[in-house]
Amino acid sequence: MKLSNLVLLAIATIVTAHKQEHHQQEPESFISEEDATLEQLWGQDWPYSGINTFAHLPHTKCLLDPNETFDIAVVGMPFDTAVTYRSGARFGPRALRAASQRQNSLRGYNFRADINPYDNWAKVIDCGDIPISPMDNGLALKQMTKGYENLLNHKTAGEEAYPKLIMLGGDHSIILPGLRNLYKKYGEISVIHFDAHLDTWSPKKYPSFWHSDQSKFTHGSMLWMAYEEGLLKHKSNVHVGLRSRLTNIEDYEDDDAQGFYRIHADDIMEEGLNRIAEQIIERVPKDGPVYISVDIDVIDPGLAPGTGTPEVGGFLTRELIYLIRKLENLNVVGADLVEVSPAFDHAEITALAGSQIVYELITNMVKKGPLSFKDTVKDARIIQKIEQYGQGILNQVDDMMH
Repeated sequence: MKLSNLVLLAIATIVTAHKQEHHQQEPESFISEEDATLEQLWGQDWPYSGINTFAHLPHTKCLLDPNETFDIAVVGMPFDTAVTYRSGARFGPRALRAASQRQNSLRGYNFRADINPYDNWAKVIDCGDIPISPMDNGLALKQMTKGYENLLNHKTAGEEAYPKLIMLGGDHSIILPGLRNLYKKYGEISVIHFDAHLDTWSPKKYPSFWHSDQSKFTHGSMLWMAYEEGLLKHKSNVHVGLRSRLTNIEDYEDDDAQGFYRIHADDIMEEGLNRIAEQIIERVPKDGPVYISVDIDVIDPGLAPGTGTPEVGGFLTRELIYLIRKLENLNVVGADLVEVSPAFDHAEITALAGSQIVYELITNMVKKGPLSFKDTVKDARIIQKIEQYGQGILNQVDDMMH
């Protein structure tokens, strides 16, 4: 009997000590269920739950709400009827959003850049998709151009002169409406074009007798169109990751005439990543407006099979991310990630790579910091007035342009 009592006493002592230890481990800020707010109780999602916005960002259909402010917006461009091989990239924005669900502001710290782009000075939101016709490419181009113009005219939440848009493709032709609108705001744009292909092909090189004005617009000719329209800053544009087959050497001669500098995927073997980054920065004006366009096929198809025109021998995902991080000091005014075609993907590896690249592009924009109107305006006469009359006229011009 005495032994049983001793055993019971020992058990009671252990249980009491365990309860006290458990109580001591509770956080000092513990709030009871009765005292918790609805946001504390139900406002957080696990990575696999909730509606799929990019990185769980706040979502607004910005085209329906002209009063919505943002500094950086993720915008879907579900369009793929300008492709020349495998279609399916119209589902790219959906796939990229789904693959981004492990990103959020709570755990968004980018150790490479030493910032959390989702919890910094910039208001970053998901503006949804621009509705685009799959039946008429002329109409689609008009819709994309007008939609981009509308979004670019939104006011910023902070100090940015104009908001910055990161487009989720869609095929690569979606860059053209972006460059058209950015030119109106900033003047000639320098383009850093990560791609396995030139995309400066003249429509005259099409393997067909049949041509039309509309047939000029494809995901391989849109940079040629941008050059013809005078949107690009001459000899300040770079292809990175080239490795596709050509018609003949004249393709490079046409590319030279359009003022592009070429960095091939094979160059990484001899030049190395740091030298490639230096070549890009040497070519692009330090203080000028820059657009970064990333075709997912710049990555080797062994790591990104879900794309419309795969080319073997490409970059590792790690190598591409490293190069993007090296460009953080450039004035990036717009960007895109294109050609993700989930029907050809496996286990989301292409979409995961794409969503990480978008995260790195957002990081660059945020780390560079807000740009004032003076930093980005294209009209030199306005700049002179700003210098002459100071901050007062700067504020007036900023309000006028918004």
